[in-house]
Amino acid sequence: MKGIACQTDRHLLDDWQRDFPVTERPFAVLAEALGLGEDEVIARLSAMQGAGRISRLGATIAPNTVSASTLAAVAAPPDQLEDVAAVIGAQPGVNHNYQREDTWNLWFVATGPDRAHVDATLARISEKTGLQVLDLRLMRPFNVDLGFKMSGPRSLNPPRAVDRSVLQDGDRDLLQVLAAGMPLTPRPYHDIGLQLGCSGACVTERINVLQAAGVISRLGVIVRHRALGWSSNAMVVWDIPEAQIETAGSALATLEGVTLAYERRPVPEVWPYRLYNMVHARSRSAAEEVISAARALPELEGLPSKVLFSTRCFKQTGALIARTDGKAA
Repeated sequence: MKGIACQTDRHLLDDWQRDFPVTERPFAVLAEALGLGEDEVIARLSAMQGAGRISRLGATIAPNTVSASTLAAVAAPPDQLEDVAAVIGAQPGVNHNYQREDTWNLWFVATGPDRAHVDATLARISEKTGLQVLDLRLMRPFNVDLGFKMSGPRSLNPPRAVDRSVLQDGDRDLLQVLAAGMPLTPRPYHDIGLQLGCSGACVTERINVLQAAGVISRLGVIVRHRALGWSSNAMVVWDIPEAQIETAGSALATLEGVTLAYERRPVPEVWPYRLYNMVHARSRSAAEEVISAARALPELEGLPSKVLFSTRCFKQTGALIARTDGKAA
């Protein structure tokens, strides 16, 4: 029975990280596919969320479409690292906060409804900690759809063009709910509608529109990779001429074992690296094999690079999209 349960949970985690049903009773669709009852599917997902295997069931939003975000870093003195991490994690909109093996040892993502909100967050962190904050803005994504297949080959999902013309009043509030996590109830879209003051049919209609437009890049189970065995997380940064970014980034994005690839703005005289990729593996040695394969790519061979393994996760939540102060974004 235990093996069957694990296999069932594996299917829930593997098959529904994207393309989650947008229908009145979505968990009934999952239940039919798995030969279970609707209540059991909800109970299993709730249990995995409670155990920390699932972060949430919800949406990932195409970066910098309806909101703003940036990757940032500080070089915290080792004896102040936990205090600095606490300051960073307490800021509204900071949704990821990791310690990495480098002088620049705290890395975080600052999100907000607009760029001014993100800038204010970075300024507060610098003021409160007395540290320089690297603002490493996204320039070009090559693969930013982070998913973890429990079995079988991964699927490559390159960034799609986003049609922002479809956005309507109220969409930011809906996207905020979806980014934070859907309710694990039989009629989640109905319950979201109650929260937002509209019908469940209106919620599903807007989700379909926003997915078709590329604003919602993925709707489904958001897993916690460490809890599922991907315990080794490395960010690799490359000092590469701007003219070579396109070919190198595209090559990295398709390399087996690379989970994210993108170009970011460098910081002159401080941080020269333009090209980034992430590797999530089940062991450090497995991650190092992927990194070696990346260094052997003709597009990257011989280029200066740096590997920053993650050692601790302080925070991992959904992005801040809608304003919380009542002001228009």
